[in-house]
Amino acid sequence: MRILIVNPNTTVSMTEKAAIAARSVAAAGTEITAATSRMGPASIEGHYDGALAVPGLLNELKLRQAEGYDAAVVACFDDTGLEAARSFSDVPVLGLCESAVATAGFLAQRFTVVTTLERSRVLIDNLLHRYGMGGRAKVRASDIPVLELENPASGAIGKLRSEIERALSEDGAEAIVLGCAGMTDLARDLQAIYGVPVVDGVAAAVKQAEALVSLGLSTSKRGSYASPLHKPFLGAMSSFAPSPVVR
Repeated sequence: MRILIVNPNTTVSMTEKAAIAARSVAAAGTEITAATSRMGPASIEGHYDGALAVPGLLNELKLRQAEGYDAAVVACFDDTGLEAARSFSDVPVLGLCESAVATAGFLAQRFTVVTTLERSRVLIDNLLHRYGMGGRAKVRASDIPVLELENPASGAIGKLRSEIERALSEDGAEAIVLGCAGMTDLARDLQAIYGVPVVDGVAAAVKQAEALVSLGLSTSKRGSYASPLHKPFLGAMSSFAPSPVVR
């Protein structure tokens, strides 16, 4: 089984971090390939960044088709471009937020997602309601710019831990979900510290991707995720024009 991890931002170190997390949980026989977007923002913090990251994400999915992959994971907790990726792809495509909150729902009645900035908190809160978890989960922002997670001197880990402690004491959280792909390397240590399940979206998405492939299931191409219609795309978007569907 081959799973493609696509980082829709352009920071290679974050891709490498996600790849390490994915390989640490992948089953024997699962090959993890990681790709970094070649166009777009260095980090995704809010709607503007997310919109401009989608072409790079789709471009990587397209470029890697020749190599072949059985499932793909979009390595951003905002589930950036997830709907478009599912429409484009003929294999299952998993998002970190959807995978993480579904996993947390198996483990706890109440949980809190701890993310980076306030603008991301609002976006993720909207996703939780969309995924049917709005009544069971809260979202907290720890006031950490995404790229600061890469800087050991930034104090980001202390801010993250403080917000987790507030979630446990004030929200009544029974589990914690880490709301950023850049936090993926922290999950196991934080779980050991706080004694509650700490869910990382990369690991959750990889295991759910393996399950779908093993079950022989893929995204429905009937209705909302049907392949894009063939039509002209102009200017810088011309290379994204869908090919005619052969029937």
